[in-house]
Amino acid sequence: MVEESLVAIAVAITVTASLPCFLYGAWVMIDAEIVTWELLVYHLKFVGVGLVLTTVPMVGWMIPRLFNQLSGTAVVHAFFGVQAYALLTFALTGIVHILRAKRNADLYQDPDQDVDIDELHEDMGHWRTRLRVGVFGYTILWILAWLTGLYRLLNLHLL
Repeated sequence: MVEESLVAIAVAITVTASLPCFLYGAWVMIDAEIVTWELLVYHLKFVGVGLVLTTVPMVGWMIPRLFNQLSGTAVVHAFFGVQAYALLTFALTGIVHILRAKRNADLYQDPDQDVDIDELHEDMGHWRTRLRVGVFGYTILWILAWLTGLYRLLNLHLL
């Protein structure tokens, strides 16, 4: 039981360490007036690290133990987590189209062009909405899953 508690604490620390990565990655994009390819790659480095810090413990430790520890809080925790990843997938369906449209217009190579991004494609507004809803939804549900996970950690391993 002690070993499992130590692993649970390590997983909580790892997942918690992903939060600053997500926040800094978001701040980089929010703070930018023009999104260049270099800025996008820089942003994705932090978001990618955050996703690895969250996903690896989830797949390697949380999911295999879910059915052995099935309780109300485990179900709520899993529900928030699954919904978060569903919204992340929804965001990716928007960003793929946005990336393609911006690359086709050479906006990553020549970001100083005076082009309204919404004029690149008739569905650009829809894709940008998908991206925003997905990212904000992922963030909110990730925080709820994280808080629920911390609550479970306290109840199962620390109290």
